[in-house]
Amino acid sequence: MAFHPVEGRVPARLCDTAETRVEMASRITCQVHDGAQVTVVRLAGTLDMISMREAYAHLERCLARQPDALVVDLAELSVREQLAVSVFAAVARHAADWPTVPLVLCAPHPDAAALLAGSTACRVVPMRDNCDEASRFAGATAVTRLRLRLDPVAAACRRARELVADACARWNLPEAVGPASVVLSELVGNVVRHAGTPMQVTVTLRRPWLHLAVVDGSSAAARPGPAGQRDEGGRGLLLVRELADRWGSAPAGDGKAVWATLPAN
Repeated sequence: MAFHPVEGRVPARLCDTAETRVEMASRITCQVHDGAQVTVVRLAGTLDMISMREAYAHLERCLARQPDALVVDLAELSVREQLAVSVFAAVARHAADWPTVPLVLCAPHPDAAALLAGSTACRVVPMRDNCDEASRFAGATAVTRLRLRLDPVAAACRRARELVADACARWNLPEAVGPASVVLSELVGNVVRHAGTPMQVTVTLRRPWLHLAVVDGSSAAARPGPAGQRDEGGRGLLLVRELADRWGSAPAGDGKAVWATLPAN
């Protein structure tokens, strides 16, 4: 796999180019190859308690593009402190909630491999000997998604319900149609009412869960607001909280993603 680095710091839309190189403050470089199914990130340099924050931010920006799977190549990475490898477990936990992306590590230096083996990272993130093997494994575990771009108009909620109905029909999830339609409609309606920006709606199946997400262009956090007994609106996220098994909000590029997880029975 060929990497052609581009000098510069991480832009707001890092993964808008297929291959990017980023110089980090503590002598770490990242090269990104955004493939059709598997995105490969090659970390090089020294990982320590300072650079782990930059590495996390970089991987988080790549996850915001919602790749089907993410491989992190560690062949050129040295690890100065064992606690620093916990960044990979933290990224994996973030990816499991949103955007539901399988994460695989590969080709660590023997010293780094020993530190990884003694950490929680190896219990959370699978690891393979080389990039090709990791890419095959990641591709085999890649999730199934349906995506839709919507404008912040009243008809967006109806389109979101149609997307849920289509997804549940394809994946034979008839019992999930009702609650998932309500939840996704409320997430989209929240963007229409408050963010007012174009959005990307994603429905993802990773059994035993159905994941719903809406990415908008507003960085303002999504929080359930107080609604009076006579108010006609203001209960959307409260309804999401009641119907979903879990829900939350995460940064996504210049905006945010609001996601919810329901059982895929």
